[in-house]
Amino acid sequence: MTALSIDNLLLILILLLVLSAFFSGSETALMSVNKYKLKHRVKKKDVSALKVDYLLNNPDKTLGLILLLNNFVNILASAITTLIAIELYGDKGIAIAAGVLTFIILVFSEVTPKTFASHYSDKIAYKISFFFYYSLKVFNPIVKFINFFSKLILMIFGFDKKKIHHDDLSNEEIKTIIQESSNKITENYEEMILNLLDLQKVTVEHAMIPKNDIEGLDINDDEKNINSKLIDVKHTRLPVYSQTLNNLRGFINKKHVPALLKTNSTINADQLVACLSEPYYIPEDTSLLSQLITFKKEKKRIGCVVDEYGDIKGILTLDDILEEIVGEYNADYQKKNLIKHISKYKIEVNGSVQLREINKILTINLSESSITTINGYILESLQEIPEVGMTFKKDNTIIEVIEVSNNFVEKALITKNK
Repeated sequence: MTALSIDNLLLILILLLVLSAFFSGSETALMSVNKYKLKHRVKKKDVSALKVDYLLNNPDKTLGLILLLNNFVNILASAITTLIAIELYGDKGIAIAAGVLTFIILVFSEVTPKTFASHYSDKIAYKISFFFYYSLKVFNPIVKFINFFSKLILMIFGFDKKKIHHDDLSNEEIKTIIQESSNKITENYEEMILNLLDLQKVTVEHAMIPKNDIEGLDINDDEKNINSKLIDVKHTRLPVYSQTLNNLRGFINKKHVPALLKTNSTINADQLVACLSEPYYIPEDTSLLSQLITFKKEKKRIGCVVDEYGDIKGILTLDDILEEIVGEYNADYQKKNLIKHISKYKIEVNGSVQLREINKILTINLSESSITTINGYILESLQEIPEVGMTFKKDNTIIEVIEVSNNFVEKALITKNK
């Protein structure tokens, strides 16, 4: 063998190693491409994206093609390396060729291109998609032949492609994706998206206005009290009941009040009843997401949350659900000073404040299994009516009772341990 022929073989060997690196990197790039960006580009009918999508939807053919080409160039490179080594070193060249080529392929044709491709998978995948798409058309008979035996072997081991389930992303996985994209999403948007994902697992009981906090009208009151409440109350819709809230007669919209006062200086019980909308009831275990959809479908804005016995536990409005998504925006809530921020890790709260709200503010995890308010949580934890100054610890949270009135914890201090 002449020196010139060895030089030619070396050039061919280098070309084969470059091709090997190209095929190895291509495999990693295609399998690591961002699936969400790909779907977006496919919807826009991007040509290269459509090619990538086709290749990924036929993974057995795509992998079969890449491995076919990669193994071909690697085997050919091995043969040429052996020829060169034997020519230069005789029989010892076989061992030398095996060792040297293994190292070169491992470093320059496998690890390096795969690492590079994993970091720039999207850029590479779309550029190489045309080559592999049309190569698959050319080598399709060979790829099919190889895949036939591959599937036959897999069937022997009980592999059935039809039984493979591609699970959808869970809420927690979606949250992780959103949080990892926080540098591209504003904080307010991120919070709203995360809150929206929580609507399915949060029940109406956690967002409702508790029964004790409901402002309503008793039709058995005298006209003076009825008229005074209608004028002074700040809510748009009010429940109207007879003696107790469980005897709900319906809801009155305050927009009807001016029209009633035009004909009479006061509003009597009969006029009030004539303006009522039908009571609307919501089971306590209904998810906020389901109820939001129902509100839209039924064109409702308010409903009464009832327990398994039919007793009213509270009132839920469309605004309450929206506040769960966008955050607190009700000015009346702020005026009540239900939550006072003392520091980043300490807040003073009214006993009616929801545990979910406290958990969000301090990023803690007070159990919400059966109790919705901090007052209920304290009573359940202590198993007694607490006295002012009583303190107890739950996990990384210290709770101190500040004010008690009529067996109700009016104020409590919540501190998160750093």
